[in-house]
Amino acid sequence: MEPDPGGQIRVLVVDDQAVVRRGLLAYLASEPDLDIVGDAEGGAEALDLLVRLDSEGRRPNVVLMDLKMEPVDGVESTRQIRARYADVEVVALTSFADEERVRGALEAGATGYVLKDAEPEEVAAAVRAARHGDLRLGADVAHTLVASLRAPRREYPPELTARELEILRLLGEGRANKEIAAELGISERTARTHVSNILRKLGLSSRTKAALWAVREGLAANDAG
Repeated sequence: MEPDPGGQIRVLVVDDQAVVRRGLLAYLASEPDLDIVGDAEGGAEALDLLVRLDSEGRRPNVVLMDLKMEPVDGVESTRQIRARYADVEVVALTSFADEERVRGALEAGATGYVLKDAEPEEVAAAVRAARHGDLRLGADVAHTLVASLRAPRREYPPELTARELEILRLLGEGRANKEIAAELGISERTARTHVSNILRKLGLSSRTKAALWAVREGLAANDAG
């Protein structure tokens, strides 16, 4: 495990099942680079807690968000958090790979999506990836996303280079900059520059939206994840 370059990652856990929260808190608290700043059992409570944590100078870097909650579900909670705190990333967490929730969470601004039966290390990895703005999807979730968003191939914007289309394909498969760099034999800095240029050319505000664009346009491979 590599420590986060910016220090500890502050994490807020939101889940309406106490047993799930306890399990997540116990594991994540054992990771030296993760600082659990609070937990909530619902979306409204999470938003109130965020206000308090922000006023105390302890705004979380990442919110681990259950999606199936009432009366405010995780998708709407994610949308509200991202609207109020643009620098707070959200990793969506649920018990099944549901197409509608996959799309809803990512379109609401989630930076990652993992299933509750994922290994604890996978959940922690998704939190770390989100801290850097990297999209990370569990394998089952990636398959669902690809299946639901794939569309017939069409002509891509001419301003995109062949290399940028290649990087878009990898973004659509949930690859981080480090993985993109390794696969293409380029530096991580060059990979970041390509991603920035892609966002500018497509008029997109995040790599998550670029990943969704790539999947929707049929760039991502069928075995994504």
